[in-house]
Amino acid sequence: MKIAFFGTKPYDRLWFEPLCGDYSCDIHFIESGLSEDTVILAKGADAICIFVNDYVTEDIAKELEDIGIKLILLRCAGYNNVDLTATNAHNITVQRVPSYSPSAVAEFSIAAMLSVNRHIHRAYSRTRDFNMSINGLMGQDLNGKIAGVIGTGKIGQCMIDIFNGFHMKVLAYDPFPNENLDVIYVPLEELFERSDFISLHCPLTKDTYHIINRISISLMKTGVIIANTSRGPLIESVALVEGLKSGKIGGVALDVYEEEDEVFYEDFSNEIIQDDVLSRLCTLPNVLITSHMGFFTKEAMHAIATTTLQNARDFENGDKLVNVVK
Repeated sequence: MKIAFFGTKPYDRLWFEPLCGDYSCDIHFIESGLSEDTVILAKGADAICIFVNDYVTEDIAKELEDIGIKLILLRCAGYNNVDLTATNAHNITVQRVPSYSPSAVAEFSIAAMLSVNRHIHRAYSRTRDFNMSINGLMGQDLNGKIAGVIGTGKIGQCMIDIFNGFHMKVLAYDPFPNENLDVIYVPLEELFERSDFISLHCPLTKDTYHIINRISISLMKTGVIIANTSRGPLIESVALVEGLKSGKIGGVALDVYEEEDEVFYEDFSNEIIQDDVLSRLCTLPNVLITSHMGFFTKEAMHAIATTTLQNARDFENGDKLVNVVK
C-alpha cells in the first residue's frame, strides 16, 4: 500500500520507516501538514496518514476521493479533526489508534501538575541564573486533597490510579461511569466545587467543548490547579486567563491549547506570536505550557507505528477493521 504521510517529523521517520517492509507499505513522507493546498501531494497514493492538527473538511474529502484515496489513517486516538459525514459521503474509510500508551499521558499529566503546584519550572529557571531563593515557590501537599478526573476512559483510569497513589480522595465525572473503578462518581458541578486539582481526560465533542468556562470556573475552589492533556478546546482560553488573573485558578498545566493548530510542533522562537491569548498565558508564572507531547514516549511511538500500519494492512487485505471510525 502506498501511503502519503502528512506532517512528518524526524521522530515519525524513526519509528515508521523501519517497519515499512514488515507491513508491505511504501510511505511517502511529507513535511507539510494536510490542507487544501497540500492535499494534491497525496495523488498516486492509496491512503493518507495524518495527525491531530490535520483537518479533513468536506472540500478536502472530495479532493481525496477525486485523486483516488480510499483510506485515512489517523496516527492518534482522537478524530474530532475529521468530518466523518464528509468522509462517509466520499467513500473514504477512517481508522485510528484507539490506545497507544494511556500511562504515558497520565504520567505526563501528573508530572505537569506537580511542576505547577511545586513551581518546579520556575525553580529551574531561577537556578540557571544562580538565583537560589525559594521565595514565592511554596506549593501544597497532594496527600489528603481532593482530585477531580473528567473522563474515565483508559487515560482517566490511569490518572485515578496515580491520584490514589498520592492518597488523595478522587472524584470523577463521565457520562458513562465505570463502576469497577476505585473512584466516586459525582455530577460535574459537584466535581468543580469540591476538587483541589482537576485533570481533563475526555474527548472533544459538542458536549465537552468549553467544559471549562466562566461559569464552571466560578464554581471552583479558589486556588484550584487544572491540567489539560486531552484537547485544547475543552477549555475556554479567555475565561482561563481571567480566572488566573483573578486568582481563582491557582495554576494550570496545558499540553494542549484551543488554537494550537498553527503553533504547536513548530519553532517560532525567532518570531512574534500573533496569538495574544497564548502570549499572555506564556507570561504568567503559574502556567506551564507544553506542545502536545503527553503521548511522546518510546512505548507510545512504537504502538502508534505498529497499529497504524496494521490498520493499513487490514484494509488492503480486506480483513476486519477493528479500529475503524464511523
